[in-house]
Amino acid sequence: MRPTLLHTTARQLQRTYSTTHGTEALDHWIKATADKRLKYSATLHPDHLSDLYVTLPTRDGTRKPYTPPSEGTPLGYGHHLVFFHPRTPERYLRPDGTDADFCPPEPFVRRMWAGGWMEWRKPLLIGAKATSVTTIDSVEKKGFEKGAPMVFVRQKIDMRNEGDEQPAVMEERTHVYLALGLNQRKFRDVTELPTADFSFTYTPSATTLFRFSALTFNGHHVHLDRKYAQEFEGYPERLVHGPLTALMLLDVLAFHKPDAQFKSFTYRAVNPIIVDRPVRICGSWEGTSAVRLWAEDEDGVVGMQGRVTL
Repeated sequence: MRPTLLHTTARQLQRTYSTTHGTEALDHWIKATADKRLKYSATLHPDHLSDLYVTLPTRDGTRKPYTPPSEGTPLGYGHHLVFFHPRTPERYLRPDGTDADFCPPEPFVRRMWAGGWMEWRKPLLIGAKATSVTTIDSVEKKGFEKGAPMVFVRQKIDMRNEGDEQPAVMEERTHVYLALGLNQRKFRDVTELPTADFSFTYTPSATTLFRFSALTFNGHHVHLDRKYAQEFEGYPERLVHGPLTALMLLDVLAFHKPDAQFKSFTYRAVNPIIVDRPVRICGSWEGTSAVRLWAEDEDGVVGMQGRVTL
């Protein structure tokens, strides 16, 4: 039985904002941030990656022997997600615990990871220094005429080994922002799924979510605070991070095909994935040059789907 995904509380209704005012502020924000660039540097330290490895059930030593990260070897596909994050003092975070960089103004205070794209041109190297540059690629407004406004912000991120002129990894990631209030959403069905050629089942726990939040320096309350997730966001429980699920799609493919060379990865979040519920990561080969991937819960509800080209 599938529970209702989102309900609206009285507290939420009391905190709705003027859409007209929000639209004016949004248009101003779009113009003001059009040329904004965020640059981060990081050392891709093996100790930090060791913490990631023991967080991921594909690498923690329980399914296969544990192999520690080794300096000078290629960074795992998607593992850059635990680097290149903002270091924002707590007093400047938004009320939901997220950083304000590239976030639209009120009333668009609810953030969700909607999907993205990655391309690998050359490896980032474990133990080496690397840099990233993030810009806003596009801002799209949807649902305003229907009284259910949403703002999609797509970031473009170029990552390179220190000293290189060309990017090693390129990424686009899209967040959707909503106002608090009457945002009733239902489960979205994914039809015509192929038969899985391989799968991997795990249960993301509160500890998993805490560890991944720490690794990514992400204080978003929807992953950590049950009361917040239920009363302010209307979910039945805390949510699994979108980037964690995307990373698990990639890592399960690498788990089953360790010698594969990934070229690109596109993915889209379909439904929320809830803490303490089994998640089955599935893959289906599309010939020899691509793999379709998806994550589903024990009821068969797809939380994320994607595709890797090899």
